[in-house]
Amino acid sequence: MWNTGGMSKASEEASRQLDRIVALGYADVADMSEDAFRALAQPLIAALEHSDLGSDILLIPTRELVSPESLIARTSINRMAGFTTMPPRDIASFLPQDGFTPPEGPFYLVVEPHTGTCYINREPDVARKLIDSDERLPLTLEEGLAIATQHPEWLLEKNGFNLLGSRSADGRVPSIWMSQNAPRLGAVWPNSRHTWLGNAYCMARRGVSLFP
Repeated sequence: MWNTGGMSKASEEASRQLDRIVALGYADVADMSEDAFRALAQPLIAALEHSDLGSDILLIPTRELVSPESLIARTSINRMAGFTTMPPRDIASFLPQDGFTPPEGPFYLVVEPHTGTCYINREPDVARKLIDSDERLPLTLEEGLAIATQHPEWLLEKNGFNLLGSRSADGRVPSIWMSQNAPRLGAVWPNSRHTWLGNAYCMARRGVSLFP
């Protein structure tokens, strides 16, 4: 069932998310004008105008466009800015796993993102096996930052989460949770478990070429 006229729910939602990250200064992070930054997302948003994907999506800028280490401070809950105690090079070391490469283009979509409540208090390595067996995809660092940016209330209403799609060379995985009433980016070891951390996942990823 294809939408034949006007903006679809998916294109409206992607446009709303683009407005939010532009308002948060992502164009500055990317070292370009707001218009140039927006233009990079337009092919994907245009492709969504004929899609029935719905609004349960996340718009993800790739790390080549905006570096993840600069993004946690642009999240907030009740005007409390997000933070991390990790140095920038530590954050940059969390790389996608298992040969994962994001869909082509400076922006792509995550479909049906979730904070992984059903995998709460599970060691990352155990949760990863469960996510794989459930035919779900673990979120990466960039994708988790997008949740904290677009849906910070999920950290309050649902749970913090590990991002098992990314890992550093020493085996740690990035995590985002509430600390001091604000979003915090940290990391956990693959054999550690925490009662407040789920393991975030999605059902699919889509790049601009994956739409008719």
